[in-house]
Amino acid sequence: MTGKFATASALRLLFFTILLAGHGFAQAPVTGEPQATTPAAQPPAAQQPAAQQPAAQQTSGDQEASDQESLRRKKPKDYKNWNYNVGLGANLDGGTTKTFVRGGGGVATAGVARNANKYFGLRADFIFEDLPLRDSSLVLASAGSASSYLLALTLDPVINIPVTKLWGGYVLFGPGFYHRFGTLNSDTAVPGSPCNPFFEWWSACGNTSIPLSGSFVTANQNEFGYNIGGGVTRKVPSGVEIYLEYRLTHGSANTTTTDTRPITLGVRW
Repeated sequence: MTGKFATASALRLLFFTILLAGHGFAQAPVTGEPQATTPAAQPPAAQQPAAQQPAAQQTSGDQEASDQESLRRKKPKDYKNWNYNVGLGANLDGGTTKTFVRGGGGVATAGVARNANKYFGLRADFIFEDLPLRDSSLVLASAGSASSYLLALTLDPVINIPVTKLWGGYVLFGPGFYHRFGTLNSDTAVPGSPCNPFFEWWSACGNTSIPLSGSFVTANQNEFGYNIGGGVTRKVPSGVEIYLEYRLTHGSANTTTTDTRPITLGVRW
């Protein structure tokens, strides 16, 4: 009996041992089998492109800004920094000058303008005008003939008015310096005689009579004043502009004045 009991106990112990060993083997991982990876281990790899995105956006933004800057640099200006003009024309008389000077005297001009943009600039002009005396003035001067001229320097703000690609206009106004001079030829006026209106305008009377020195046959008068005017322009295929300009100029000194109305036709480039 004892032997049978021992044998039965040994068999039960062996059975439980086999069961425990089988259960442990079932829970242990099989060697060489790939283990499944969990998504929680992948966020760093998945976020790596997101970390590179700002750099890519910055590169794209820099390239776009560079392209825009390049386009701004390459865009041509629609105006010239400097303009030059020359013109010829004739003079109309006005004011007191009209009493002693007849119209039709020749005019020559030359100028330069510095432009701030396509609309505004600053223009300086030199103007030469012939002021032929009327026959009635020669009678008052007791002269057979005479020559009379005006030199002017003007500095004007100029406003350009583009109308079309071919047509435009401009206005200008500003101060001016005027120098009027002339000579009487074959003059028979008696020195010391009372001054008449012509010699007063001629600027030859020191007081109330013609100078005894005889210097009245020549005249030199410096005057300050203003001018205002405008013009119409037409661009030709070469890019040069033809212009027609009208001005009113006024200068004064002491009690005399000089008024002219030059009309010029010229070119500017």
